[in-house]
Amino acid sequence: MSADFFAAGYTEARAKFRAAAIARGCTLTAYLNPHAKGPNGEDLITDVAVAGPAGAKIGLLLISGTHGVEAYAGSACQIGWLKAARNDAWPPELKVVMIHALNPYGFAWNRRVTEDNVDLNRNFVDHSAPYPANGGYEQLKLGIAPPDLEPETLRRGSELFRDFIKEYGPFTMQEAVSKGQYAHPDGMYFGGTREQWSAGIVKHVVRRELAHCNRVGVIDFHTGLGPYGHGELISEEAPDSAAYTRAKAWWPDICSTAAGDSVSAAVLGSIDSCIPGLLLRSEVTMACLEFGTVSTFEVFLALRADNWLHTLGDPKAPEAAEIKAQIRAAFYPDQDNWKDMIWKRGEAVIIQAVQGLTAP
Repeated sequence: MSADFFAAGYTEARAKFRAAAIARGCTLTAYLNPHAKGPNGEDLITDVAVAGPAGAKIGLLLISGTHGVEAYAGSACQIGWLKAARNDAWPPELKVVMIHALNPYGFAWNRRVTEDNVDLNRNFVDHSAPYPANGGYEQLKLGIAPPDLEPETLRRGSELFRDFIKEYGPFTMQEAVSKGQYAHPDGMYFGGTREQWSAGIVKHVVRRELAHCNRVGVIDFHTGLGPYGHGELISEEAPDSAAYTRAKAWWPDICSTAAGDSVSAAVLGSIDSCIPGLLLRSEVTMACLEFGTVSTFEVFLALRADNWLHTLGDPKAPEAAEIKAQIRAAFYPDQDNWKDMIWKRGEAVIIQAVQGLTAP
């Protein structure tokens, strides 16, 4: 049953992942986050499982939990892949690297962000250079990250969104909200003003495990955009680029944020923009696999409430439980039919990547 690959939370997911990796004969490395603890004081750890020859010339990287609360799906796909019987026929020349719960704080606390309220997928920028501006966010910041959740405050924010959409359209509004900003540490989609611990971990793992590969495929698992249970493959590459041509050959239904045909707006400082630069001697083919959950509006409301709770409220207060349940449900519909759709799509996408990597 595909539901068996899913977990109720970070601790259970970690135990399932490690057990499956050990049973598969993988090498395991645990990276302890020294900057944060879980809601019950537990250690927060990113686990990395590696299978295949050390000197392999082709490598596959699977990442879960870049956005912590989105790790339920990615973790399940990793666990399912480790447990699938068909993987007894893994190509012997292939090295598989799995980063489980890249942002363990976000997974444990059911948050999208890191312990510093940073959106990890906006953090891969040059922190020594001036940060890019986001004028749209500045116009909408009262609606995006209000000082309280009182009805009158939220009404004024809704008016800002309404007026912005009238002038610029809904997709420009989505881009303004979500592409990333570097001026408001207590706001949403904050990219940070220094490299996050989790960003350093992914850079270390990629260089250590994949630098010797001639060809590398990367799948980063996400949830929260698109129709319920649908898995959209997303590339940030321009449609006329060699990298996008390769991705299209592997995954014919992949979309491009550069072309504007994806459910996701183009973003700043993503992990996709970072990894090819770490592997300059490798041919890197990347995709984000984005699984739909609830409506974009419901996801936004959950994120906004959670941001307020952790920056201005009290995540340990009794009333916090409703907000935490809201954000968990926005990124993890705990339903068997959704889980089945996620695993089937996830397995198929991984198989396509293996076929692409091992083709002559």
